[in-house]
Amino acid sequence: MSDIIKLLPDNIANQIAAGEVVQRPASVVKELVENSIDSGANKIQIVIKDAGRTLIQVIDNGCGMSRNDALQCFERHATSKVQTVDDLFSLTTKGFRGEALASIASIAHVTLKTKQKDHELGTKVEIEGNKLLGNEPCTCSNGTSIEVKNLFFNVPARRNFLKSDSVEFNHILDEFERISLAHSDLQFELHHNNQEIFQLHPGILRKRIIEIIGKQANDKLVPIEEQTAIVSIAGYIGKPEFAKKNRGEQFLFVNNRYFKDNYFQHALMKGYDGMLTPKMFPSYFIFLTVDPKKIDVNVHPTKTEIKFEEDRSIYAIIMSSVRQALGKYNISPTLDFDREGTFDLPLEMKNSPIVEPKISVNPNYNPFSSNLTKDQNGSKTTSVKGSALNAQGFGNKNISPEDWKDFYQIKEFEDEPHQATIELEIPEKRDYLIKDNYLFASIKSGLMIIHLKRAKERIIYDKLMSQFVSEPIHSQQLLFPIEKSLSNKEKNAWQMNEALFNRLGFFGNLKNEGLAIVAVPSILAENTIMDCVDHLFSELDHQEIDKGELAHFIAVHISASASISLSTEAKGFADSIIEQLFQCAEHIYSPRGKKILETLSIEMLTSNF
Repeated sequence: MSDIIKLLPDNIANQIAAGEVVQRPASVVKELVENSIDSGANKIQIVIKDAGRTLIQVIDNGCGMSRNDALQCFERHATSKVQTVDDLFSLTTKGFRGEALASIASIAHVTLKTKQKDHELGTKVEIEGNKLLGNEPCTCSNGTSIEVKNLFFNVPARRNFLKSDSVEFNHILDEFERISLAHSDLQFELHHNNQEIFQLHPGILRKRIIEIIGKQANDKLVPIEEQTAIVSIAGYIGKPEFAKKNRGEQFLFVNNRYFKDNYFQHALMKGYDGMLTPKMFPSYFIFLTVDPKKIDVNVHPTKTEIKFEEDRSIYAIIMSSVRQALGKYNISPTLDFDREGTFDLPLEMKNSPIVEPKISVNPNYNPFSSNLTKDQNGSKTTSVKGSALNAQGFGNKNISPEDWKDFYQIKEFEDEPHQATIELEIPEKRDYLIKDNYLFASIKSGLMIIHLKRAKERIIYDKLMSQFVSEPIHSQQLLFPIEKSLSNKEKNAWQMNEALFNRLGFFGNLKNEGLAIVAVPSILAENTIMDCVDHLFSELDHQEIDKGELAHFIAVHISASASISLSTEAKGFADSIIEQLFQCAEHIYSPRGKKILETLSIEMLTSNF
């Protein structure tokens, strides 16, 4: 049998390596900017076109390269940072594997211009798919400029997997934010399609955070600092009241290198115990300084996963540091034993006269009477054979069929706190009962139970889907615009997706401080507008949403709002819900796959008794 194992050609090996290192345009930005930082540059410019598909250019004023180094840097595993095995455990630079430029050059058209400060001429190198097209002297500025054009030109399958420009540019913004936060002492510029997105000047960390997140972040930050023999912690954490529904503003760094770690994220969340509402996430910008010999950054090709030798100790230190920072600035709840035992009255009641409460008694009430009476609060009760039976039918004495008939015809539905806008009065001779969020209806085979909120969600979803495909959702002008503060990243998301927002019924004007929302979907309740907008920004962050998903989350917000509760008669309300629900092609399950209705047969009811 002949030999079948052969060495891979260099071009195939480089493309395989590129699949690990270069996942999308943002990966190229990260590798090139990190190389610029390692070169000692204090000013770095990033120019992007078409979210990196057409052009990614990084210009720095670093040390530059010699002619030989300019050629050698495109070879696989060519690096100036690792010479021995011990060097892997004392790394202080960003890149070290020597795979980035080789991988990028194998899947793009690359032009490199570089010049050292003590040289009159620089070097220009052109590579296309790992093929050297040119190597010649040139006139250029000190430092390095590298252009990456037509990314994945020779790997069409990889290019087809790229998302929309909006999504891909959001990934680039993520990498830019992480690097610029880690190096607040450097100047960064970011341009996209000839538009300036960021112009960051050197300064302290707090200033850099405000430049990236927005001016509104200044009042939300709490300093955190801790010095131990194991780890040093510095940075800022967000106040609990400004927590968000997504993890967009959470940054962890070790030795100025961004990394992800669910274990340490859990430590941070434990530090906020008792101060956050469920499913809310605080902001944090935390920098850890650890002995390089006690961490391993050579775990993942993108170097975002890091192993810590003393991770348990660091976990405890992070958790206690967060609690200490919140307590130091009086953020966490405290017990004040000197506080007087008085009530906190609302401001408008401070000067109101004190009135003694009066207790009223109904002298005509007879608990042994079988007649329908009213108590002092005006609610109806029925007393049967010595047992008080309230409107909900609670009671354990014997009740005659006549009493049941009387009770059935006087059913009442008390307002619940979460259903405050439902005002239903069940008329006689109708077999409907609405309690909390459920509608009970009598059918021939037994009893049907309908989940009202999910039913409304299904109805609205189907209507929106049929409308959204053909025309935009109807919008309603607001009398007073709603102001929403936006980060620079969110401003960019609005600009790139404004047509989509308009199609959903949202119209607004960008201002320096944020967004002024001037119109919203007419079917959306006022108290859910901001939640819906926040949700939309979150969903558009790193993924593409199809029309079905857009209509779905709009329907969810509408069905969750108070405006879905109709104040019409119960007959019309119940009839309308049932009629519209059964007109839907899918009326058993909601758009989220949760059950809308359930039927209980007479046999099932009998078996329970």
